[in-house]
Amino acid sequence: MANGDPASGLLEPLFTTGPMASVFSDAARLQGMLDFEAALARALAGRGLLPRSAAAAIAGECRAELYDIAGLGRAAATAGNPAIPLVRELTARVGRRDAAAAGWVHTGATSQDAMDTGLVLQLRAALDLLGSDLAGLSAALAGLAREHADEVLAGRTWLQQAPPVTLGLKAAGWLDAVERHRQRLAALRPRLLVLQFGGAVGTLASLGEKGMDVAAALADELSLSLPHVPWHTHRDRLAELAATLGLVTGTLGKMARDVSLLMQTEVGEALEPGGPGRGGSSTMPHKRNPVSCAITLGAATRMPGLVATMLAALVQEHERGLGTWHAEWETLPEICRLTAGALREMTAASEGLETHPGRMCANLQITRGLLMAEAVSLALASSLGREKAHELVAGACRRAVEQERTLREVLAAEEQVRGLLDEAELDRLLDPAGYLGAARVLVERVLAARDQSSN
Repeated sequence: MANGDPASGLLEPLFTTGPMASVFSDAARLQGMLDFEAALARALAGRGLLPRSAAAAIAGECRAELYDIAGLGRAAATAGNPAIPLVRELTARVGRRDAAAAGWVHTGATSQDAMDTGLVLQLRAALDLLGSDLAGLSAALAGLAREHADEVLAGRTWLQQAPPVTLGLKAAGWLDAVERHRQRLAALRPRLLVLQFGGAVGTLASLGEKGMDVAAALADELSLSLPHVPWHTHRDRLAELAATLGLVTGTLGKMARDVSLLMQTEVGEALEPGGPGRGGSSTMPHKRNPVSCAITLGAATRMPGLVATMLAALVQEHERGLGTWHAEWETLPEICRLTAGALREMTAASEGLETHPGRMCANLQITRGLLMAEAVSLALASSLGREKAHELVAGACRRAVEQERTLREVLAAEEQVRGLLDEAELDRLLDPAGYLGAARVLVERVLAARDQSSN
C-alpha cells in the first residue's frame, strides 16, 4: 500500500477503518507470529529449558521491521504457510547474533502454533476496536431514541404504509440489537482469547514432562488463557467470532436499508449527514446519495459468504487441516475489516442524521387517512364484532381510494358509523399521534436496559 499505510489503497478506505486495517496488515500478522516466538523463548527459559541469554537473543530478532515481508510471502507459496520461512529466517538472524541460541528457536512448537496464536493476538486488538466502535454506535442510537421518542411517522410493512410509529422507536429497535451484539462479543472473548500450543500433533511430546509447564508459562507471557487442549483442528472459536460479526453486520445492514429508504426523494423523512464531497454525483449536481448506507449494505451483502467459508472450514482432518485451515487466513480478517467499516459508517449516519418532521407529517396524510383504518375498525368492533367492523372499514377504504376522498369523509357519510362514532371520536381515531400504543414505553425500556448494562 502507498506510504506504508495499510488503509491507503483505492478501495480499502471505503470498507474499513485505518486502525482495523493496521491490526490485520501483513506487518501485524508477522509481528503476531514473532511475539509468539519471543514469548515461547522466555517461557522455555523460565522453565530452565534454554539459557536466558538465548531467550534474549531470540527476542531481539522478533521485530517485524527486520524482515522482508514480500520475500517471506514468496517463500510461503512454496512452503505452504508463512511460518515456515519465517522460522527459518528468524533462526538465521539469531544465529548471526548468537550461534548457540539459534538451535533453540521454535522449540516445542509447530507452524500452526505460531500462526494461530499470532492471529489470536490480532483478534484481541480487533475486539477492542470493535467493542469501542459498538459503544459509540450505541451512544448515538440512544441519543436518537431519546430525542425522537415522540416523533410520529408512518410505519411500513411490505414497503406499504401501515399504522404510525415513532422515529424514536425505530432507533430503539436498532439500539436493542446493537446492545445484544455487545453482549455477544463480551461473552465470546474468554472462549476466543486462548493460546494455541501443541507441537506437531497437539501432545507437546517434544517437551517431555515440561510440556504443560511451558504451555502455562507461554500463556502467561502473552496474557492469554490456557485452553484444556490444543485446538489445531477444532475451529469453533473462530467460527463463533465470524458468525457473531455476521450478525453485527446484518443489523448494520438493516439500519442502512431503513435509512436509505427514508432518504428516497419521494419519502425524504431523514437524511444521512451531508457535506462537501459527500454523496454527490459525477453528473447530477442535485444528488445527495446515501453513501454510508451503500458502504454498509455492500459489507452486509458480502458477509454471509465469508461467514459460510468459516463454517465450512470447521470440517478439518485429524490433527491438521488440509486447505480448510488455509481458507481462514484471509477470510476472518476480511470479516473484521468489513465490520469495522460498516460500524464507522452507521455511527456517522446516526450521529449526524438529519430529520424532517414536516415530511413525516405530510407523508402521514398521503393516504388520506387510510393508515388509521385499524384504529377505526377496532373501535367499531366492540359494537359490531371484529369481522363485520373489518368489512365495513375495508369497504370505506376502497370507496375513499376510488372517489379520491378522505377516509374521514367516507366514514362520516356511513350511517352505521355515524350511529356509533361522533365527529369528535372520529377525529380522535384518525389522529396518528393518538395511535402509538406503547411506543414511548418501549423506547424507555430499551434505554433503561442500556443504562443498566453500562453501569
